Amino acid sequence: MGVVNVTPDSFSDGGRWFDTTAAVKRGLDLVAQGADLVDVGGESTRPGATRVDADEELRRVVPVVRGLASEGVTVSVDTMRAAVAEQAVAAGAVLVNDVSGGLADPGMIPAVAAAEVPFVVMHWRGFSENMNSLAVYEDVVAEVTAELRARIDAVVAGGIAPERLVVDPGLGFAKQAEHDLKLVAHLRELRALGHPLLVAASRKRFLGRVLAGDSDVPPPARERDAATAAVSAIAAHEGAWAVRVHEVRATADAVRVARAVEGAR
Repeated sequence: MGVVNVTPDSFSDGGRWFDTTAAVKRGLDLVAQGADLVDVGGESTRPGATRVDADEELRRVVPVVRGLASEGVTVSVDTMRAAVAEQAVAAGAVLVNDVSGGLADPGMIPAVAAAEVPFVVMHWRGFSENMNSLAVYEDVVAEVTAELRARIDAVVAGGIAPERLVVDPGLGFAKQAEHDLKLVAHLRELRALGHPLLVAASRKRFLGRVLAGDSDVPPPARERDAATAAVSAIAAHEGAWAVRVHEVRATADAVRVARAVEGAR
């Protein structure tokens, strides 16, 4: 899953693809590099980010979704708003990736159920403004698994078919570096939830912390792509359905090698 952020303030590439034409070109480039689908989002969810209004999010997202879908690209929409999900699906999106798992907008679950498209349920404890304060766990793997299971039950009760669900542990969302690393080390337990697993580690803070080592100065987000590819290889080895990344080529190569090694056993 290649990422196209149609935002001026994304933590990793804010502003580079803010123009619709540039964003569509970026999505096509990601497909050429090996992306199977392109995730289009118009609202930054970096820690501390403030929300944009619905009209602005629609203005950013829908033309890009329509442009990519018209080129035959498989498109997902990254949104917490039901209205954006509905219009993006109407424009050609075939999957809704909601980082709140349907918690941010009570209209999301019925909208996705009516659209009959796959839905990503991510582990989420709150909006970007205060999510760092919510990163408190005694056993992060057990708690994230339990909270995801409860959310899956709620989503299914709301009308979304279980076979259309994808789960995401929410790396970086209400989590510190040690929590993220623990979750990556225990992807098998998350797969035991019985749904396809999406892993979205790309360029995130925990990778910066690992790469910083003793210096305590993490490299910029755009210098974390090799580290991202390492997590992608781990995720592939553990049977993840997809990985969500900003730069596709290194991850596509990493996944290809992981699959080849598995095939040689």
